[in-house]
Amino acid sequence: MAVPKRRVSKTRAAKRRTHYKLTLPKPVKDSDGTWRMPHHMNPTTGEYNNTPRA
Repeated sequence: MAVPKRRVSKTRAAKRRTHYKLTLPKPVKDSDGTWRMPHHMNPTTGEYNNTPRA
């Protein structure tokens, strides 16, 4: 069983945790020039992935 030989310092643990951060979602520009969030329907045309809503 893997057991650490020494205690991990606060600095070393904090360095490891610096990569745990949230990323903001990036809006996508549609063919008609409007912006929308990814994986969402276009509010003006009702299209999703450049296909009309059925």
